[in-house]
Amino acid sequence: MTAEILRVHPDEPEQHHIETIVASLNSGNVVALPTDTFYGLAVDPVNLHAVDRIYDLKARARHKPLSLLIAEVSQAYELARQLDSAFDRLAEKFWPGPLTIVVKAGSKLPLRVTANTGNLALRVPEAAICRAVVARLGLPITATSANLSGYPECTHAMGVFDQLGDQVPLIVDGGPTARSTATTIVDLSGGGNSWMILREGAIPTHEIALALQH
Repeated sequence: MTAEILRVHPDEPEQHHIETIVASLNSGNVVALPTDTFYGLAVDPVNLHAVDRIYDLKARARHKPLSLLIAEVSQAYELARQLDSAFDRLAEKFWPGPLTIVVKAGSKLPLRVTANTGNLALRVPEAAICRAVVARLGLPITATSANLSGYPECTHAMGVFDQLGDQVPLIVDGGPTARSTATTIVDLSGGGNSWMILREGAIPTHEIALALQH
């Protein structure tokens, strides 16, 4: 298998291309596409065979949940439970953007996606292609970085092709990603407006703290 490369406009994605991407996801395929940080690997999160394929491709530990991209904040309320004012503040200030928020999972998605942790890692990306795919699919998509374990993350489609071109059927080329820094991950799953930084990335910790103080 050699991946097909599909050129899509990064800011105004062509609807017929979005249909092609969604059809591939609906067929259970792994699709590489640009997020606003790195290129990511997307699957339909309720297709457990496809979810397993990502873990295999990445040689990723099964206890690590996959982060999910959503199209708008309202989707988080459908997928998660016990969202509090800390979530609302962070979502309002930093979404769309490079902030991943870990929250308690609702019952809509399979436990396999949460790696049996009962938590979801959610993000509304700035990348228009991702949001258009999610809106058309009607489900979030996974967003783990499109690279082999131990290799660098990719900011261009050809980097993905070099690493995974014989592993995935479709690579969406939306040009270079807007950033080359990973998302910041903040964990709100403890509830009670408690929070913890799991990874500092594009958004510094002090900005998170400031947003949560007000």
